[in-house]
Amino acid sequence: MPIFNLNFSSLQLQALMIVGIIMGASILFCFIVGEITRNNSQMDKLWSILPIAYTWVPMFLSGFNWRCVVIAVITTLWGVRLTINFAKKGAYSIKFWTGEEDYRWRVVRSWKAFKDNKFTWALFDLFFICIFQNVVVLGMTLPTITVMESTTQFNFVDAIAIVVALGALVYETIADHQQMKFQTKKWDMIKSGMKLEELPEPYNLGFNTTGLWNYSRHPNYIGEQLIWIGVYLFVLGARIAFFDITIIACILLICVFIGSSRLAENISSSKYPLYKDYQKKVFKYLPFRRYRK
Repeated sequence: MPIFNLNFSSLQLQALMIVGIIMGASILFCFIVGEITRNNSQMDKLWSILPIAYTWVPMFLSGFNWRCVVIAVITTLWGVRLTINFAKKGAYSIKFWTGEEDYRWRVVRSWKAFKDNKFTWALFDLFFICIFQNVVVLGMTLPTITVMESTTQFNFVDAIAIVVALGALVYETIADHQQMKFQTKKWDMIKSGMKLEELPEPYNLGFNTTGLWNYSRHPNYIGEQLIWIGVYLFVLGARIAFFDITIIACILLICVFIGSSRLAENISSSKYPLYKDYQKKVFKYLPFRRYRK
């Protein structure tokens, strides 16, 4: 097995052209609609939908290569679950340009660099929210194109890839369910007239410390990253190369979640006094330490 792989066949280039056109359309849509409506969660809505298309295209073009089929099934399960989860938060609407915007974009828009400068925000919207995130979403599915012509038989690495991806999907699903259950009950009590400090434990903390969140500050994030690392492992199973160009997307995805978690934690620590104590006692990703006040 070679160390690096930078080559693409004509069939792979055909698949790349099709998904590249889809990505280009998504970039234009997210930027134009986001700027007109001032709702910059257009890409958030597509985050769980686009990868399904990006994996189904090479699956069909490959004549249903079994690795492409497995990746497409895993991606579809992931995408459907995440879309439903996001829909429960009010993200989608019949008026597709509306819907609940991710609270973090409102915080970022309030930063000094963007608050009174629409041009600077437009640049950030174009290059980070629209272009960069679309590139990452396409990139994390590119192993499907890499393996689409592989004839290597099922092996131990493929088994590991399936276990890692599906295990991470289950882990992320549990974490998201626990977070939604906690936040829904907390806000129901607050909307009934109770103040945060009047809520019973652990709701009076303001942040979730139940279930997986008692052992990891971002169990959903680590689950998400492991899903796509599992998908990349199919490249190794197909014996394409130790380092395929698509590994760059895994690295970029990890960088996205490092930045996203840092932003979310800055917001939480500014709102909830005990969050810094939580940060000291519980690892960001690894579930090795339990939170105790």
